[in-house]
Formats: sequence, structure tokens, C-alpha cells
Amino acid sequence: MKTLLAIAVFGTLGCWARYGQTIAVQNTLGRDFPFAVLSINLLGSLLIGFLFFATLERFDLGPAIRTGVLTGFLGGYTTFSTFELETLLLVENGEAMKAALYVALSVGLGFAGVFLGAYAARNL
Repeated sequence: MKTLLAIAVFGTLGCWARYGQTIAVQNTLGRDFPFAVLSINLLGSLLIGFLFFATLERFDLGPAIRTGVLTGFLGGYTTFSTFELETLLLVENGEAMKAALYVALSVGLGFAGVFLGAYAARNL
């Protein structure tokens, strides 16, 4: 029960963080390219890389809080399902090159983020 509560609480916080970042990025960079979701996916990749290894190898949060943060917060915050939908919409709107760029940046930079997060957790 403690784990389910942690997932619910942290999931709510992750959803709020996602919404707030979406508004801020769209107000700053506009909506011509899905920069908001891209920024969320990249930051989420960095955070999961860091937090997964930091809480596994360096910090003891307890299993309920760790699951709450990794599953709840990051599950509510990251947006890969939205990423897939936005890619489809770009393709359907005749913007295949934008879609390809979006996929390449999300996957390539997301992997770099998880790598850097894991490196930071293990070496700082």
C-alpha cells in the first residue's frame, strides 16, 4: 500500500511538472516543432539515468519512495506516448523531414542523457 501511495503522489507531481514545462516551452519556443515534448523526453532520460543508478548504487531511499520517484514521477513526467503521436501527426501533415529529425533528436540525445545521468550518478 505504501508503494501505491508513493506512485500516486509522485505521479501527480510528475504530471504537474510535465504540464508546467509544456506551457513554459511552448510560450518560449512556440508550437511549430514539438520542443516541449522533446525537452521533457531529454530531461526525463537524464533524470532516469541519474536517479536509477544513484538510488541503486549510492543513496538508500527505501523501495516505496524509489518506486514512487522512478515509476510515479518519471512515468507521469515523460511523454513517449505523446512523442509517438506527434511524430505520426507530423508525417500525416506532410512533414516527414521534421518527423525524422524529431525521432533522431529524441532517441540520440535521450540516450546521451541516460548515459550522462548514469555517469554522473556513478562518478560524482
